Amino acid sequence: MADFAEYATRYECLEMTREDGILLVRFHTDGGPFQWGMRPHELLGPAFADIGADRDNEVIVFTGSGEVFSGPAINPDNVHFVSGTRPAASQWDVFLSDAKRMVMSLLDIEVPIISAINGPVHRHCELVLMNDIVICAEDTTFEDAAHFSGGGLVPGDGMHVLLPLLLGLNRARYLMLTGKRLSAQDAERIGIVAEVLPRVDVLPRAMELAADIRTKPLLLRRYTRLLLTQQLKRQMLDHLTLGMALEGLAATDVQA
Repeated sequence: MADFAEYATRYECLEMTREDGILLVRFHTDGGPFQWGMRPHELLGPAFADIGADRDNEVIVFTGSGEVFSGPAINPDNVHFVSGTRPAASQWDVFLSDAKRMVMSLLDIEVPIISAINGPVHRHCELVLMNDIVICAEDTTFEDAAHFSGGGLVPGDGMHVLLPLLLGLNRARYLMLTGKRLSAQDAERIGIVAEVLPRVDVLPRAMELAADIRTKPLLLRRYTRLLLTQQLKRQMLDHLTLGMALEGLAATDVQA
């Protein structure tokens, strides 16, 4: 079993605190809003694995820092790599492995996860939308700024799986190809967000839900989570590697 005292401070983009079995994971960059990049891409898979291996984590809450959950909204280099370069196959192989580890380690966590989204999710909304209960602040928006329209990349690292499952095929394709943003209110209306609240109320509500879930028997909690993630796991296992391979092939053709 993972030792909380050892891993809680191991990951620079995550702040972890635990009380009464409820693990609060706050995504951040230098204490401010979480900024996506190569370093978080490398760290999140091992972090999720450590969290999942610690059976003292009975319920988990994800949240962010400041007024934005994840950014940036615009990638000035238009690619995830050094401006003007193309990834070598060996470099993309590491990127592919990290992506698979991040997604599958998150889904392998065997206790309920609540997303308390504190603001706009510009990049990698799968980190919060794959979880069991999703609540968000009133000004939250969801978009895919990391890929086709903003980052110049094929959306092959899980977005191509998750968004069609949540939104329906045509709406998902529209959002990925145009870069349009989905508001919190529209997200609630179509059912991908359970509650929309003032920002100040989001985290307290998530902790209230977590405390209620924790009153349920241990195996009831764990096995319900296993059951409710099975479809997502199967879809990711079937489609994630192909998506990452196509993303890598297109990335090698990025013009300087």
